Amino acid sequence: MKYSQASIGRVFILRLEQGDRLPDTIEEFAFQHKIQSATVFFLGGAEKDSKVVVGPKEGEEEKIVPTVTNLSGISESVGVGTLFINEEKLPKLHLHAAFGRGSDTITGCTREGVQIWHIGEVIILELINHIAERKVDPQTGFELLEV
Repeated sequence: MKYSQASIGRVFILRLEQGDRLPDTIEEFAFQHKIQSATVFFLGGAEKDSKVVVGPKEGEEEKIVPTVTNLSGISESVGVGTLFINEEKLPKLHLHAAFGRGSDTITGCTREGVQIWHIGEVIILELINHIAERKVDPQTGFELLEV
């Protein structure tokens, strides 16, 4: 385990609206407000056919290929994530969420694009005074958190 201590900076409350897209909307907001790192909480509705990464494809030994599923209908959702700048100094959101419709639930990463249905509520707790950032891992190709 590696770690970096941080302090809480600004706190932002966002109301996302119909058609706003995760992660793009939050990353753009962070860029505009010069947020380099944060904890992100999300609550709201997700539009039908939003894309969710639900794990790697089975049997992929050399290259990790994500399994992506589309939400079959409008879904209730809740998620938590982190936002850190990458090597290009751009904020990148890593947010996992659970999406429920009826008795079915899908849990996964929002990186492929989740469209907001009517409303999404987001709380961003800015983290300051630390050294953490995302760097590309040559083995996986993922932008991993480095501290």
